[in-house]
Amino acid sequence: MRIDVLTIFPEVFTALDTSIIGRAKETGLLDVQVTDIRAYSASKHRNTDDYPYGGGAGMLMTAQPIVDAMRAVAQEPYDGLRIYMSPRGVPLNQQLAAKLSRQNRLLVLCGHYEGVDERVLSRYIDLEVSIGDYVLTGGELPAMVMIDCIARLLDGVLGDSKSPQEESFTDDFLLEYPQYTRPREFEGMVVPEVLLNGNHEQIAAWRRQQRLLITAVRRPDLLEKASLTEEERNWLSSQGLP
Repeated sequence: MRIDVLTIFPEVFTALDTSIIGRAKETGLLDVQVTDIRAYSASKHRNTDDYPYGGGAGMLMTAQPIVDAMRAVAQEPYDGLRIYMSPRGVPLNQQLAAKLSRQNRLLVLCGHYEGVDERVLSRYIDLEVSIGDYVLTGGELPAMVMIDCIARLLDGVLGDSKSPQEESFTDDFLLEYPQYTRPREFEGMVVPEVLLNGNHEQIAAWRRQQRLLITAVRRPDLLEKASLTEEERNWLSSQGLP
């Protein structure tokens, strides 16, 4: 997969050169190209912002350098999706990440200041994406969150292909079960006995119950989307949970 990022702060994206995403780039599973929007500004001083019409606080990113940068890295007809990171966008979740991971190419525009001229969004953007109901200084951090979320779903990026299938939000909207490693006892806390007996059926049942329990306590809204059996609903009720 190739992801083109348009930003006025390209240095931020060096964080993607580390850990699992960094290895994915090194092995060619993921190609992230970062373009500095300032380089395409027609302004003498490489300005990329101006005052908004109608007044208001702050500055707005202008259309010209963004569109020229887009045309340079994503010539028409573009065979991918063009995304703008925005608090008014559709929420990023595991299902959207999975859908985006099936694209061959993505272009990600990072806004700054008070945002981007609406004419860029209406003509050149296919999808606006939000990582949560809060506002950040710019789109760089949200873009990296989304790229990380997408990249780890690509074939070969994670060492075990089953890893993403067992994580939170992937299966029936349930949160992930607790996990333990050595030592068996730490500061008086011991690993649950069921995980030590080698009975895979009992382990799977315990993990399923833990996912139900944790989701019911921490994210009860997700249970409304989950596919639960009558037995599982009765078990939750026996635990004093909805």
